[in-house]
Amino acid sequence: MMRSRVLITGVTGFSGPYLAEFLLKQGLEVWGTGLPSQEGNLSPGVILRHADINRIDQILDLLEECRPESIYHLAAQSSVGRSWQEPAETMRVNLEGSINLLEALRKINKACRVLLVGSGEEYGPVSQDELPINESRRPDPKNPYSLSKFFQSMIGLQYFNNYKMDIYLARAFNHTGPGQGRGFVVPDFASQIAAIEAEQQEPVIRVGNLAARRDFSDVRDVARAYWSIMEEGTPGVIYNVGSGRAIAIQEILDYLLYLSPVKIKVEIDPDKFRPVDVPVLYGDISRLRADTNWRPEIPLEKTLKDTLEYWRKK
Repeated sequence: MMRSRVLITGVTGFSGPYLAEFLLKQGLEVWGTGLPSQEGNLSPGVILRHADINRIDQILDLLEECRPESIYHLAAQSSVGRSWQEPAETMRVNLEGSINLLEALRKINKACRVLLVGSGEEYGPVSQDELPINESRRPDPKNPYSLSKFFQSMIGLQYFNNYKMDIYLARAFNHTGPGQGRGFVVPDFASQIAAIEAEQQEPVIRVGNLAARRDFSDVRDVARAYWSIMEEGTPGVIYNVGSGRAIAIQEILDYLLYLSPVKIKVEIDPDKFRPVDVPVLYGDISRLRADTNWRPEIPLEKTLKDTLEYWRKK
């Protein structure tokens, strides 16, 4: 069923502008919360309000003004690396912020669909015979970020079961594309290559663990998946969102280097290694494919080309 007015929390983040653009093309009225410094990323037509997800009074005021039929909750601290440095802040934003949103909805007794976005990191380390990971696998989060997202999912299911709220749950694996900030593997590589090409950095790229294999999707595909879950999915059910295959970080780096005309040396930086790193992680997306019409459409090569071009322009 089509929803006429939507709210995207964290609309000025990485995936928010792509989701907003897609929803506007569906003829929806799109509202959002986000950081004033990132407003330039948004499509014209998004109605932006500045509300702190950790201030329930501000969330209440926003919901009373907006009266959305559906909410895409994207506001989050989304970096695993940063979560090791700021575990309390990660929990405050990702867990308490989600509780504030759900409590505000409950207080105003507003019937509204809510999508909570979790992470494939929630599954933790898995054995080879458990791949690809499906939604029935018991989560085993191994870092503060994935723990916060697991708790968010459990809180969402509590509100679904106890208060009969329409809670939809996505568990997204790695996604990337133009506009993603540094602190994630693809933009970290692409930004360094672009800086080297512009002679703003010596021709050396510093990297962490290249052996890890991850499930990478294009952010534009993921934005469509979120909409598909809300429109065609089932509340209270967790949906993996990903490509359904794993690719080594080494292969991503090799392709980005192949796209550059400059000869670049690669150096391993021990500081870029995580305290705990999962060797292989990729998801089974058969539930999402079965319940919705969503399919990944954008090949990883295009994603990497577009991301490198974004950093060249930047």
